[in-house]
This record gives sequence, structure tokens and C-alpha cells, in this order.
Amino acid sequence: MAQLDSSQVVEPFGEVNVFTEPGGAVRVRATILMKPQVEGAQTGLAIDGSNSMNALFGGNLPSFFGSANNLVQPVARTMAEYLANFDSDGNTTVIYWACGTGGAEVEEHGDMNAEKARAYPFKLPKRPGTGTKLVPALKYYAETKFPDAPWFIGVFVTDGRIEDLDEVKAYTRRLGQEMSGGKRGFFKLVLIGLGDHVDEEQMAELDDLDYGGMKDPNGDDIDIWDHKLAASMRVLDEIFAEVISAQTILAPSATVTDSTGQAVKPVGRASYADGLPALLEFTMTRGSTAFTLALPDGKQVVQTVA
Repeated sequence: MAQLDSSQVVEPFGEVNVFTEPGGAVRVRATILMKPQVEGAQTGLAIDGSNSMNALFGGNLPSFFGSANNLVQPVARTMAEYLANFDSDGNTTVIYWACGTGGAEVEEHGDMNAEKARAYPFKLPKRPGTGTKLVPALKYYAETKFPDAPWFIGVFVTDGRIEDLDEVKAYTRRLGQEMSGGKRGFFKLVLIGLGDHVDEEQMAELDDLDYGGMKDPNGDDIDIWDHKLAASMRVLDEIFAEVISAQTILAPSATVTDSTGQAVKPVGRASYADGLPALLEFTMTRGSTAFTLALPDGKQVVQTVA
């Protein structure tokens, strides 16, 4: 599978994944960018507090230079404000993770509304971590803060490599099992890479984690992790790129054709004549390099895939 870089994705698409099928056919899974309306939604922003983040926090520079050198601050303020405005109670829960000994501690910064988020300093953690452990932060949101939330999305900002990746995978699958069994509400996590030393391969590993065919009570595939690079994000709505469901209909009808002009073959439905879902999945003929989405009002958009 290849997920197209955000810079290659055209509006209104949020995320486009391309697969090569046996025989050479091309399968596409694409979401149409939109912010969902969710009753009871809870949100969280978790920022990497390990030693490797010091330079991004401006911590290695004289205080004379001030917050202008704190590269974390504008990113965190923008994301926290955005999440607070989406959150059902108007507050997002902010933590620093990978703090303290071994990078296994969580530093709580509390619930923030949009106004507080816009002005929050987002300075260096009190005890920068000597490692980068992610599981403690996952447990904080899943077990301590929001164990019974009907719907949760958490955004995790990091600059580098996660040291407990195998443990993260195991814990994530456990969350998936709880969702599948109806013991936990919707739980979505988005990993955002910040800076020049992000391990994109590792981020993709989490994004592509195999859940063994688990489905939630609505029949949608369990897919907890998504990942983005901060520098490539066009709009913050991209956070919700994988939240979109095939059950959400955006237009009464549409046509989708491949680069040869042939109609694509939707997965799980005969065509898009009876509705355009927010999540598109279809196959195209071998060698197709793009697809065209056409709406009844004449609007068209062409998305390349190669």
C-alpha cells in the first residue's frame, strides 16, 4: 500500500491510499475531507516531552530570544484550539508524554478551552524524558481520562522514534478488541511528525497495523492509528481523514472514472449512482494513473495516483 503525500492530494480529498491487486488492477481507498459532527466527542492533545524535543521547544537557546524560537508553541496552540472547538464540552485535554526517567511519565497540562489554548505558553516540560515511551500516554487517555467516552480522538505530536513500538502495537490491538466487542466507544489516534528527524517508516507501521479483520458495532473496520507530517498538512481537518465512514453520504449521486475513461468498480456497492459516500473504495483497470470524480452539478476533480 502507498499513502499519497498530502502535497499530492487535491481537494476535496483528505487521504488517498493506493494498492496494487493481483493481476495488476489498482485499488483506491480515498476519504473526502470533512469535519464530522459527533455528539459526546472528547479530544486530547499529547506532545512529546523527550530530550530530543528540546531544540523544537527552544530550550537550548538563551531566554533573551523568547518564544519566537519555540517551534512547538504555534503548532500546539493551533491544534489545541481546533480540538477544543470540536470537543463536545469545549475543552481538550493536553498532556506532555515521554517525560521523566526513561521517557515513561506523563505531565498533565489540564483541560483547555479555545481561549486558553490560544495563549498557553507550551514551554519545555518540567522533566524532559530520557526516552520516548508512548504506551503510558495511551493508557492515560484510554484508562484514566476517557475510559467510558462514546467517541474520542487524540493527536500525538512527536519529533522522532518511539522506543516501545511493539508494546504500542499490542496495546492498540487490545483497544481494538474492546471497540469490536462494544466495551469501548470509538477511539482514534493521530500521530503527527514535527521537525526534520521523524521516523516516517515507524509512523507508517502504526498506521498500517493489522487488526485481524476486527470491525466495530457499526460494521466499519477497526483502524485506530493515522499519521501525518505537520509540514505537509494543508488544513487541520486532515486530522479527521480516517474518521470518515462509508455510511456518510455527501451527494445524491456521482460518477468515478479511471484515467482511461472507464467507470471504476466500487467495493461493496454496484455504483455511486445512488449516493457519494465520504469514504470511497474502488478498483481501476491495470495501468490507471488517476481517477476523476464528477458530481451532478458538473463539478469535476482529477486525482492522480501515480
